[in-house]
Amino acid sequence: MKQKTVSIVAGVAVLLFLILAGRYGFTVVKIEDAEKAAQSEVFDPVAYVDGIWDTQLIPTFNEKAVELPKILSEMKPGADGTAPKDELIAIANKYGSITVGEAHVYMVKGSGKIVAVNAETSLGTAEVALDGYDGSIKVLLYVGTRIPSDETSVRDAVGFITFGDFKEQTEYGKAASEINKRVLSTVLSGVERESLTGKTITFKGAFNIRTFNLIQIDLKEIRIVPVEIELGD
Repeated sequence: MKQKTVSIVAGVAVLLFLILAGRYGFTVVKIEDAEKAAQSEVFDPVAYVDGIWDTQLIPTFNEKAVELPKILSEMKPGADGTAPKDELIAIANKYGSITVGEAHVYMVKGSGKIVAVNAETSLGTAEVALDGYDGSIKVLLYVGTRIPSDETSVRDAVGFITFGDFKEQTEYGKAASEINKRVLSTVLSGVERESLTGKTITFKGAFNIRTFNLIQIDLKEIRIVPVEIELGD
C-alpha cells in the first residue's frame, strides 16, 4: 500500500513538472555550459580600455579639451590659496562637469615650460610654468611610474563612461585603474624624469578638484593626468 502511494505521488510530481515546463519553458543547462557562460561575462578592463582608447577616449580629448589658462584665470583663490566652493561650481559647469561625488572634473590642454620635477617617489610630478597664465595656482603633471589608486579624473571627465555602463561598482573602479595603467604604458613609459627640467611641453589631460563636504576649496595646485604629451628642447 505504501509503495503504491509513493508511486502515485511520484507520478503526480512528474506530471506537474511536465505541465510547468510546457507552460514556462524550463531549459536544462549543463553545469559546464553554465560555468562557461558565467566566465564569458566576467569584466575584462584591459579589453574595455582597448576598445575605447583610440576610438573614443583620445578623440574626445582632441575635440573637447579646454585651454587650461582659460579655466585657471577664472579661479580666484585668496591669499590662503583657497576659494569658495560656490564660486567654483559655475566654472565647472561652464568648462567641465561635476560628478555624483561633487568632484569638479576637467579635460584640458596647454603648453609651457617644465620648471621643476619631483622624481623622489613613484608618484612623480612635473611643475609647468603655463603659457598664458600668471596666477598663483601651481600646475603639476603626473610623470612618475605610478598614478594614485583613487585618481579617476580621465574616466570621469570624458563624459561617455558612466556608472550605469557597468554591472558592479568594482568594474567601474577597474575601468579607471586600467585607464591610468594605459597612461603609464603609452604616454609616460618613455619619459626620462631626471632630464625634464627646462624642457618645453605641450599636453592634454584631465584633473579634478574635490569639493565634497567642503566650503573653502584648496587651489594651491592642480594635478593633471596626461593622456598626451609632446616634449621640446
